[in-house]
Amino acid sequence: MAKYSNRRGFIRKVGLSTAAATVVGSSFASDKKTVNYLKRVKVNNIADDLNIALIGAGGMGTEDTNTALRHEGIKLVAVCDLYEGRRQQAKKKWGQDIFTTDNYKEILKRKDVDAVIIGTPDHWHKQISIDALNAGKHAYCEKPMVHSVDEGLDLIAAWRKSGKVYQVGSQGMSSLGNEKAKALLAEGAIGDLNYAEGFWARHSPTGAWQYRIPDDASEKTVSWKKYISNTTKRPFDAMRFFRWRNYQDYGTGMSGDLFVHLFSSLHFITNSKGPNQVSAMGGLRYWKDGREVPDVLLGMFQYPKTEAHPDFNLSLRCNFVDGTSGSTYLKLVGSEGSMDVKWREVVLKRNKSFSSDDAFAKAKASESETGYTGRKKMLPPEEIVYKAETDYKGAHYDHFGNFFRAIRTGGTVAEDPVFGFRAAAPALLCNDSYRQNDFINWDPENMKIVK
Repeated sequence: MAKYSNRRGFIRKVGLSTAAATVVGSSFASDKKTVNYLKRVKVNNIADDLNIALIGAGGMGTEDTNTALRHEGIKLVAVCDLYEGRRQQAKKKWGQDIFTTDNYKEILKRKDVDAVIIGTPDHWHKQISIDALNAGKHAYCEKPMVHSVDEGLDLIAAWRKSGKVYQVGSQGMSSLGNEKAKALLAEGAIGDLNYAEGFWARHSPTGAWQYRIPDDASEKTVSWKKYISNTTKRPFDAMRFFRWRNYQDYGTGMSGDLFVHLFSSLHFITNSKGPNQVSAMGGLRYWKDGREVPDVLLGMFQYPKTEAHPDFNLSLRCNFVDGTSGSTYLKLVGSEGSMDVKWREVVLKRNKSFSSDDAFAKAKASESETGYTGRKKMLPPEEIVYKAETDYKGAHYDHFGNFFRAIRTGGTVAEDPVFGFRAAAPALLCNDSYRQNDFINWDPENMKIVK
């Protein structure tokens, strides 16, 4: 039987980390927890200047661009968006000399564009990505990489043929938290993985995709026919343009927006290629504003045994009705402990155990405290906290750093189209399972549905 953990190796390594650790009190009077501070090792970039263009200047595209421009040697030369107001805003924000257009193909024809950021609604990800790669551009595409499972292999083929760098924008992939969790799991910190769970909640109206609709929204300011040219033809509808995540023709629901982050992190930490069985249920509980996707979604997934990990189960939950928490986490549970993983922090909890030499002392303590021999005490787990240092620039910054480094050095990125599709597919299959009210079998190795 394959072994997936190394308990002794972990104990040796965590012992070496105490010089950089701080011991603080916990909620248990007699218990202590250790806090370790994570630091990004500085890597000297090759300072070749790179020109980038943005295709899709909405909220996430704008955030991506602002983050990219924090890096040395990056210049924005062009912006494409189907809404005139965003094109005007781009010039105010990033300079009047920036070229703007509502036709992304004009961007791809420009010889001064080295790489594009694709921040469009999901139904345009595949086509713009393939066109960009065919035009010789490197590409950073927001997650999920594709709008439906049947689009994934075509994009992978285009990427392999192009020889260009393509990175999917699940920025948590490059976080210190994920990197530390990956190392801890490999060192045997929680033993053999048997279960994982993730949760994502948003409680604000904007977090429920209630994006602002501009007062001037009309067919005069929005290139509506371009927007719907690859999907169902409809009269102009500002809701479907500015709140596109609520509609199946353009978005991928809660799972495509949020589950895909959790899949990306889990697959990175465990070296997994994905589940072989997907099921989901949920409902539209609160946001009855004409949207077509649920605001509560639960997913269950079966991960098969591989050389990288034992078989385990995953459960994911997403809630847009939550009025209080707005919390996000990924938990990995193993035979000897668990990890709560966030992008800036990992909390490791390990089961306490006694060696054989402690058996007599434990029995005597139990007898004196409880009045009879044999009753076990309830012990809190050992807890070690790993936190990013205060000057950490964040996962989003590092994700773009990895993208630009790969372009400049001819290197690779972890979240390439193969990885990106293996994270997107189970998220997209959640939607299919929910709508079909059925289990779906998936081949994570060959990336196809099993009939």
